[in-house]
Amino acid sequence: MENIYIFMIAALAILAIADLVVGVSNDAVNFLNSAIGSKAITFKTIMIVASIGIAFGALSSSGMMEVARKGIFDPSQFYFNEIMIIFMAVMITDIILLDIFNSLGMPTSTTVSIVFELLGAAVVISIVKISNNNDSLSQLGNYINTDKATEIILGILLSVFIAFTVGAIIQFLTRLLLTFNFDKKPSWASAIFGGVAITSISYFIIIKGLKGADILPLSFSKWANENLLQFLGANMIIWTFISWLFQSVLKQNIYKLVIILGTFALAMAFAGNDLVNFIGVPIAAYNSFEAWSGSGIVPSAFSMEKLAAKVPTQPLLLLVAGLIMVLTLWFSKKARRVVKTSVDLSRQDEVKERFKSNWLSQNLVRSVIIINSGVNKMLPDSMKKRIEHSFKKAETTATIPKSELPAFDMVRASVNLVIASVLISIATGLKLPLSTTYVTFMVAMGTSLADRAWGAESAVYRVAGVLNVIGGWFLTAFSAFTAAGVLAYLMYLGGHYAIIALFFLSIIMLVRNYVTSKKKNKEAEIKEDLRKAESQTITGIIEESADNIAKTVSRTNKIYTNVLKGLSKGKVSSLKKSRAGVEKLNDEIDELRDNIFYFIKNLEETSVRGSNFYIQILGYLEDITQSLEYIAKASYKHVNNNHKPLRFNQIRDLQEINQKLEEFLNATEVAFKDRNYAQIGELLGRKEDLYNSVTEKIQKQVARTRSEESSPKNTTLYFGLLLETKDLIEEIMNLLDLYHNEHQQS
Repeated sequence: MENIYIFMIAALAILAIADLVVGVSNDAVNFLNSAIGSKAITFKTIMIVASIGIAFGALSSSGMMEVARKGIFDPSQFYFNEIMIIFMAVMITDIILLDIFNSLGMPTSTTVSIVFELLGAAVVISIVKISNNNDSLSQLGNYINTDKATEIILGILLSVFIAFTVGAIIQFLTRLLLTFNFDKKPSWASAIFGGVAITSISYFIIIKGLKGADILPLSFSKWANENLLQFLGANMIIWTFISWLFQSVLKQNIYKLVIILGTFALAMAFAGNDLVNFIGVPIAAYNSFEAWSGSGIVPSAFSMEKLAAKVPTQPLLLLVAGLIMVLTLWFSKKARRVVKTSVDLSRQDEVKERFKSNWLSQNLVRSVIIINSGVNKMLPDSMKKRIEHSFKKAETTATIPKSELPAFDMVRASVNLVIASVLISIATGLKLPLSTTYVTFMVAMGTSLADRAWGAESAVYRVAGVLNVIGGWFLTAFSAFTAAGVLAYLMYLGGHYAIIALFFLSIIMLVRNYVTSKKKNKEAEIKEDLRKAESQTITGIIEESADNIAKTVSRTNKIYTNVLKGLSKGKVSSLKKSRAGVEKLNDEIDELRDNIFYFIKNLEETSVRGSNFYIQILGYLEDITQSLEYIAKASYKHVNNNHKPLRFNQIRDLQEINQKLEEFLNATEVAFKDRNYAQIGELLGRKEDLYNSVTEKIQKQVARTRSEESSPKNTTLYFGLLLETKDLIEEIMNLLDLYHNEHQQS
């Protein structure tokens, strides 16, 4: 019997390592977002600072381990075999749930997931015990620590509102005082900001972050806690003076120092506050096993009241956990995907919006506009002018490509880090496993709103993105509670066999997701996405547009070929995929069109010809996608509605056209990739042959329709495909002709 529990301890150790990996991938957004978004320091420096912060935080997290041990349920009400089922169900659910969110690039809360998993598994096992004892469900309160669980859940939910509100207010006031031209402000203004910011961060690092560690002398920690105002006042004076020296004498940017220290502090907060989410349950399981193994009592009769006692966590174990977290931080591509979601939602300038607007985001934005209009009417003109002056964007003459510009400036990055550090330090001091993800994300969203990053062009999309993320958090809670409860019940019913089967199933799912993610990353490296024009001259526009044309032609070739294959085989899934490919291409071209304003503003004054050339290219690319869209949608609709398949002769004729078109498109792609514009003249010469091929097939179908064709649906589809193919050829030829004429003029 003992063997199965040894297996479970080993399995939980493996799951703990896996949970550390997927957990860090998700929570890296907590401390990397501001530093990466502001580009204040190099990526390598960010990672080194964050790694050191994680190591310090891991060593100071032992106090939080008690939450997993006794925070959610009363361990004295459960026997050893029941406790092990609860812990096993929690860990399996946790790694699968977090890995799914990481794959989607959505930041979620490891704190919420672990709390609701513990709650779900404990509630189900409690109900089973109540049922077996023929007791009333009103006895559930004896098993579940409802007061503590409610306190934790309310703390997590309130953090969303508090973090957003505080972040927005502080950022508004900071921007009002420092403006977007903060680098031109007197050195004393930056010094005061640096003093306040670094004092706040120091408060967290020294008073809260290192409180449970042996790094600081006990006497100093005791004095600082008992004389908090003196400690903060002394820090304020010292750090303000150091900030002034840093800015005035050394001529260094104080905001960079704040961002470095803030990143360190948040990385430390993450490890100190969230390490319990990853290894708290396995450590509690190991402590349970140690207590039972020498007792000589059967598992189903050994009460776990000893688990309620405080047990110090081994520093070596914490150090190993910290090392795994650091390695994950350096090598996890999923972590960077999650960070990108948060940075894009905070970005000051325009970006490819990942989320689509919805009814709720549209109405929220509309309501805020109405409220803002009402508030503006009540404000005096002098105050309105002062606010507008403070929020006027800094002008720059730099010609850096937009893709390389920071998402937001260093003032906002500093405020993000300071506010998040202070809020998390307060929660940690109260021993609340507050969600660092919720706090850091919502602070970043609040500062974005206050900084007017969500303008008229992007507000509905950004708000929709935030609502999607928040919705994902509630989904996390519901999914964690339900899934952990279901798994716990299956383990209770199936016993040892169910435990072993579910463990290996979770490992298989993780491996499968890893392989799928690796494949997606490789595909992403071969970028086929169309690129916005950033050049200022006609020569640069020709070069950039050549890449877009090559990619469009290549994707057109694949989509057209795949549509005909799906049509000939009657494969709905293949046609659906082709239709999705057209929609993606169409979205990218729409994005290029949306960027025309910025493109024209960026052009040299003498490059009017360049703007006309670029606009015509976009027009032809849009025409190409419209023809592809009809071909893909009509084919999908025909097959999905189970109409008669195309006749053999029709398929054969379409394949003949596709063969010629494929050769032509391949040659066109190569010409634009190699910048062999002289080849375009030869490609234009093929127009007649391609036209004649399609015209011949149309005439053959007319003859077939008059003599033998019996399906109106087939005839409609076939003629539609041929006519749109002819239009497609025409649009590509127009594009080639435009380039040919431009090349001759150049």
